[in-house]
Amino acid sequence: MRLVVVGCSGSVSGPDSASSCYLVQADEGDRTTSVLLDLGSGAFGQLLRYVAPEELDAVLLSHLHADHMVDVAALEVYLKYGPGAPHRPMPLWGPEGTCDRVAQVSGEPSEGGPVFDTRVWQPGEPVRLGPLVIEPFPVRHPVPAFAMRITGPAEDGTGPRTLVYTGDTDSCEGVVAAAADAHLLLAEAAFEEGRDEVRGIHLTGRRAGELATEARAERLVLTHIPPWTSRETVRAEACTAYGGPVDLAQPGAAIAL
Repeated sequence: MRLVVVGCSGSVSGPDSASSCYLVQADEGDRTTSVLLDLGSGAFGQLLRYVAPEELDAVLLSHLHADHMVDVAALEVYLKYGPGAPHRPMPLWGPEGTCDRVAQVSGEPSEGGPVFDTRVWQPGEPVRLGPLVIEPFPVRHPVPAFAMRITGPAEDGTGPRTLVYTGDTDSCEGVVAAAADAHLLLAEAAFEEGRDEVRGIHLTGRRAGELATEARAERLVLTHIPPWTSRETVRAEACTAYGGPVDLAQPGAAIAL
């Protein structure tokens, strides 16, 4: 299993990165399963660097804020009118209301067959896609939102590995449960300590570090950092609360699990 960072800017796209989008791939025999975690602003164009969109096995949305899903509209155009179109309906998982939200950002409904096979996350009901098992966990955000716990084969064949993506969340029991014993915790850290006092929206670097410690995560990668926030400040905060390796997500980074 491997993670490719397609976009990692928080809340808006930035001068150096598209908004949230992560490609997870795993090999089984001679076939590669490819799933996309979120598809935020500017991410579709960057996705073309890594995989043909029609080869995706599914798109998995953590929640329905624009910086995590607005480029689903671009994917719809590609699947309907791009090379080899029309393509099979693309499985699209998300919270309740995903179908209506996609129609909203796409404009008037397109003619022809369905572009997406839309399904709703059900807590406690894992989704299997090839060798990947995805478990959704409700988390704390102003809209319905989910962390994703993804289990798949190790790149070196030594056994299963677990990647946990927090999506957008403040500290809560759901994200701790999702992150338990993760080999890689991909945690948002949009807020800074002492600057962003509002609660119930995002983690700070320190709270992301506390999450990694409480969950006994093996490695922490910080993401969803807005262009107006110091990445090094957020990383330094995380290091005060977590003693393991702490990295910053970078567009184009590929991490083998």
